[in-house]
Amino acid sequence: MTLTPAQKLCKVGIAYILQDNSVFPDMTVEENLLMGGYIKDKQDEAYEEAERIFQKYERLRNRRNQPAKVLSGGERRLLEISRALVMKPSVLLVDEPSIGLEPKYINMVFEILEDLQKAEKKTIILVEQNAKKGLEFADIGYVLVSGQTAIAGKGDDLLKNPDVGRLFLGG
Repeated sequence: MTLTPAQKLCKVGIAYILQDNSVFPDMTVEENLLMGGYIKDKQDEAYEEAERIFQKYERLRNRRNQPAKVLSGGERRLLEISRALVMKPSVLLVDEPSIGLEPKYINMVFEILEDLQKAEKKTIILVEQNAKKGLEFADIGYVLVSGQTAIAGKGDDLLKNPDVGRLFLGG
């Protein structure tokens, strides 16, 4: 049996959260959320997980029947992350979660990711151009220059590293 890339990721428990806006604007928040479970064999599980997410995130629950286009940038990112959670992955690949967001929403998104990492024990592999935010979040960080690993280490250590500071954190 040949599996699609999405089926392969789902089978091994990996969910990918795109950098680009991937919300379906004319579908409701609930419909968007349920799209995360389209690949599941048991649709009941997708509905159960969606309900759990609505219980956890009031911002989404309050807008569940509204079209996703009414959401703020931060709420859209929360919906994208939550949609991936419907698959119940053990690993989240998150591409540029802060891109295009206002600072207050960047903090909200990182708080959500931290909760998933600590409370729900999700492994999160993150690509983030906001070096300070990414390294504050990271257990282990890799600083890339022109696609090559320039410096690697614990996130906290990299934040204190003068070379990282000079190159990426504005001194």
